[in-house]
Amino acid sequence: MVSIFEMLDRKKVLVSDGAWGTFLVQKGLKPGECPELWNVEHPYSVADIARAYAEAGSDMVSTNSFGGTRLKLAHFGLEPRAGELNEAAARLTRETISPDKAVFASMGPTGKILMMGDVSEEDVYEAFREQALALERGGADALCVETMTALDEAAIAVRAAKQNTPLPVICTFTFDQIGEGQYRTMMGVSPADMAAEIVAAGADIIGTNCGQGPEQMVGIVEQLRAAAPDTPIMVQANAGLPVRHGDVDVFPETPERMASFVPALVKAGARIVGGCCGTTPDHIRAIAAAAKKLG
Repeated sequence: MVSIFEMLDRKKVLVSDGAWGTFLVQKGLKPGECPELWNVEHPYSVADIARAYAEAGSDMVSTNSFGGTRLKLAHFGLEPRAGELNEAAARLTRETISPDKAVFASMGPTGKILMMGDVSEEDVYEAFREQALALERGGADALCVETMTALDEAAIAVRAAKQNTPLPVICTFTFDQIGEGQYRTMMGVSPADMAAEIVAAGADIIGTNCGQGPEQMVGIVEQLRAAAPDTPIMVQANAGLPVRHGDVDVFPETPERMASFVPALVKAGARIVGGCCGTTPDHIRAIAAAAKKLG
C-alpha cells in the first residue's frame, strides 16, 4: 500500500489528477448512462483515463466511483451491484498506474438531503460504509469524500470510511463565491465551518474541489488553512468557470494559466494540487511541472 503521508513527507507538493466525467463522455458515455457501470462493461476505457493522468505526472490518481453509493446507483437500478462496481473501480486504477503512485478513491454525494427527510442517517452511513469497504478491497490507498456541500452527509461519510477501513480519508467541499472573500456551499457552509466539523469527524486531509477556477481557490485554501493549520489541504480547481458556446459548456483556463496559480495555492496552504471539471492530462502535466519547480 502507498502511504500518502510518506509521499507528503518526501515532496512539498503532490499532484492529483483532473476531470473524469468529461473524459468518459469523450470516450462515449451517453447522457443518462451510469458511469460506474463502465468499470465492468468498458474497463479498458476507464483504465485509459487513469493511465493518461499517471503519465501526465499525477502522484495520486482517482477512481471511477463518484456516484458509487447504493443510494445513487438506485437511480439506475444498480444498487445491488454497489460492491462489485466500486471494487472494480479501485482495481482498475490500481492495476493501471505504477506501484509508487497512490489510488485515492472517489466517494461523491448520495443525492439525498438528510434535513429534508429523504433518507435516514443510518442508511447514509451504511451506503458509505459499503462503498468504502469495496474500494479498499479493490486496492485503494486512500478514500476521498468529495464535492460535498452538506456537513451532516459529509461527516457521516468520513466516519463510515474511518471506522470501517484503515485508509486515510480526504474530504473536499465545493464552495461558491457569495461576496468579496466570502465563500459558502449551496447549503450555506463556510470553509471555516467545514474545516472544524470535518476534522472533528476524522478526516486526515481536507480541501476543496469544483465550483471555482484556480484564482478563486486561493482564498478558499487560505480560509481552510486558518481554520485547520495542522491538516494537509488538497485543492482541485475547475479550468475556470464554464462559458456556454451553443449547446456546450467550455472551460476557458489553459493548462499554462492554471499552472501559473500553483505557487499561490501552495503559499496559501495547499499540499496537494490537481484539477476538476474541464481539466485534462495537459492541465495536469502543466501543474506537475509547476509543482516540481517548488521542490
